[in-house]
Amino acid sequence: MILINLLPHREEKRKRRKTAFFVGLGVSALVGLGIAAIGYAVLMQLTSDQQGRNQYLKAEIDRLEIQIKDIANLRAEIESLKARQKAVEDLQTDRNTPVHLLNELAKHTPEGVYLTSIRQAGQVVTITGIAQTNERVSEFLRSTARASEWLERPELVEIRLANLTTNNREQKRLFDFSMRVSIKQPQPEAQSVPGAAAKTNKS
Repeated sequence: MILINLLPHREEKRKRRKTAFFVGLGVSALVGLGIAAIGYAVLMQLTSDQQGRNQYLKAEIDRLEIQIKDIANLRAEIESLKARQKAVEDLQTDRNTPVHLLNELAKHTPEGVYLTSIRQAGQVVTITGIAQTNERVSEFLRSTARASEWLERPELVEIRLANLTTNNREQKRLFDFSMRVSIKQPQPEAQSVPGAAAKTNKS
């Protein structure tokens, strides 16, 4: 007996293919969504880790900025202390300067030279006086330039003839002069230490 299928088998095949296509499409969409969800989760985790690192770096930067400010404040305090120390040293030096100045002038002023005024402006001293001869003034300049421990660079500003009348109404021919001289800067004590140490080592 021969059986004949009169059903529309082609339509059935189309329906199966269509169903299979939609099923495959749905599976692909689910797989795509799963991959996207996994990628999003990984991205969020990386973003969170990066934000954590950024916060850590920011905290470290803030801490370093505080330390830098502290260092800057310490440097400012050190500079202030150095300035105060220098001011005290300058005051100490300036306090002793007039004594050394007068000692040096008394030591190097030759006979026949009389000082009438001494004015100091910073490290420069202006001296005026009266001398019996020009040679006395020259001797005064040479002695100050060569042998003075506290004075240097003597410079004659002016010298002129002056006729003075004594108590006996005698006319004396003298010379008014004016000169400038610089005060030497004191040598640091540290410079003398190596020499002393060398002498100690030799002994």
